[in-house]
Amino acid sequence: MPADNAGPEAQLLKGTVLIVEDESSLATILAGYFKKAGFGVTVTSNGLDAVDMARDDAVSVIVLDLGLPGIDGIEVCRRVRTFSDAYILMLTARVEEVDELIGLSVGADDYLTKPFSPRVLVARVKALLRRPRNGANHGTAGNGDSSDSAVAVGDVTIDPPARTVTRRDTSIALTKTEFDLLATLASQPGRVFTREQLMEAVWGGPAIGDDQLVDVHIGHLRKKLGAPDGSGPKIIQTVRGVGYRMEAG
Repeated sequence: MPADNAGPEAQLLKGTVLIVEDESSLATILAGYFKKAGFGVTVTSNGLDAVDMARDDAVSVIVLDLGLPGIDGIEVCRRVRTFSDAYILMLTARVEEVDELIGLSVGADDYLTKPFSPRVLVARVKALLRRPRNGANHGTAGNGDSSDSAVAVGDVTIDPPARTVTRRDTSIALTKTEFDLLATLASQPGRVFTREQLMEAVWGGPAIGDDQLVDVHIGHLRKKLGAPDGSGPKIIQTVRGVGYRMEAG
């Protein structure tokens, strides 16, 4: 199904939204809200079809239901991530935190738990599309300036311009959200960033998301940056009651 013509705002944000939802009534409602906001919209209820549709270069954001029949949202996300860097916002009717963690760990950038307001969903998508893409500057939380130089902390090196992270010369694969969060912390090693500042830098503002998103992604980063034997520096430190900081190299 071809996407509808995008309006001026969607053209500015370069946003065509692929909605993958097997509840037809909900899919229709969401499509209506996105069209009203000026986005191009494509809808499918089938996970396999969604993978094929995601190959369209016009798709910038995928709104992906976790509980699809056939291959579920987790598998769709895994497959899409092998060839596309489109932003993925996952929808789930399950309140258990494990579903949120699994969804984010396979490459989703954000999530919403049902029931939710369609207006909030549209706001989240707009925030995703305003975030820096590959090759853009990062780390603009608060009054901080983005870093154009690689940062080394122990045996971990973060290179914001190249969007690469290595440990002991081994590349570490991060999602866009994980890298954006790490690059923000790396822009000023030693500085304490509040959760609100991190939400502003990575998700577009605290009104768009919730603090748990920061904690979930920090947990993923720590796992990916940690040595298999548990040795090495814990480069992301928790400052209780405030937020997080990256240890200075």
